[in-house]
Amino acid sequence: MLPAAGLVLAGWGTALRGEPGSPVAAASAVIPPAAVGAQPASAAVPAPVSETPHEIQSLFNLGATYVDRKEYPAAEVVYQQILRHAQAREKDQQTALLALAKVYRLEGATTRAVACYEKYVQSFPDDAAVPMVYLDLGRALRSLGTFRLALSSFYSVINSTMKLPAEGFEEYRTLAKTAQLEIAETYFQEGDFAEASKYFSRLQLLDLAPADRDRTQFKSAYALVLAKDDAKAVEALRMFIDQNPDDENGPEARYLLSVSLQRLGHDQEAFDTVLALLKAEKAHQSVDPRRWAYWQRRTGSQIANGFYNQGNYWSALVIYEALAALSGKEPSWQLPALYQSGLCYERLRQYDRAREDYQKVADTRAALPAKDQLDDVARMASWRLQQLSWMEKLDLQTALLFHAVPSTAHDPSESPAKPSQVVR
Repeated sequence: MLPAAGLVLAGWGTALRGEPGSPVAAASAVIPPAAVGAQPASAAVPAPVSETPHEIQSLFNLGATYVDRKEYPAAEVVYQQILRHAQAREKDQQTALLALAKVYRLEGATTRAVACYEKYVQSFPDDAAVPMVYLDLGRALRSLGTFRLALSSFYSVINSTMKLPAEGFEEYRTLAKTAQLEIAETYFQEGDFAEASKYFSRLQLLDLAPADRDRTQFKSAYALVLAKDDAKAVEALRMFIDQNPDDENGPEARYLLSVSLQRLGHDQEAFDTVLALLKAEKAHQSVDPRRWAYWQRRTGSQIANGFYNQGNYWSALVIYEALAALSGKEPSWQLPALYQSGLCYERLRQYDRAREDYQKVADTRAALPAKDQLDDVARMASWRLQQLSWMEKLDLQTALLFHAVPSTAHDPSESPAKPSQVVR
């Protein structure tokens, strides 16, 4: 784990020098060597600090226009011109460099954006914008999958805020909190879920905004699920749901809770959790109806499939029927649920109920105009209907055959029934 203060950025000097293997090396050509941090020797009278030269301001306006039009290559040329311009002041160079980094990120040229950010912190280490630049740098590095360098950058946000003037304390404090959130998120995206859960848990002790506190509580529990620490995950998820019943992550939390309970072998609790989600009050769903509907269906499908595969057909059937009722106006969800409930009835030898579900699948699909993936479901339902007729005949013949065989206690004086009288 990297220290929170006094951080030594391993390999950072190499990255800033643009040596092979660093993110900046691949894009060192995008920033003129003498463009940043240098003043022209031939400048007779420096431009006033409070004013941007007219030509420079015109270039900034032109660059912003190109960005608005999403003409990023043209915007890149304009900002490069500002960096090379003889009248460009240090403030203009700083603004142009960050604008160029934004253009590269919008283009998807993240490696070049990283080069711009690293050049900025190298050229202007004492600038008040450095913590924010480190924050953007960390996010860019994380998107490239270089998680260790991203963590170093986020820790640099915290370290750099300690060196800045006291008058911006609240702003720097907010930046430091954001950096800690990004550190936890980086561990999460890297796949180190145990470490991510620890960091998200620690963040809950900070003075966070309510939305951020709820998010960190959810992500901490989510990381425990992914780490397969199901006992702790169940405890954390239940606490989150109890404290935040209407949170936007509430339906997903219920899904994760049911998954953890099923993995622990607590099938009844998993079953109860799914039914509670499927029968959730409209008051909860009104927060984000589509989000609730998605997680209701995903949760129901996954847990019901688990019960079906275990041979627990009754539990699976109850969930499938609830899903079918919930998705009554959306055939893409309703028909697969009906087909699965038909399979459950079939396994339970309730052939009449199975036939009803299969027939409803076939009839509903036939009434739809276009062909789509539901054709396969309808085709399987039709095939199952044919199989049911065959199975019912087979069961009837088997029952009659066993009924015709005399038991050992049968009176031998009584003649057995002829096969032709029994089996037809």
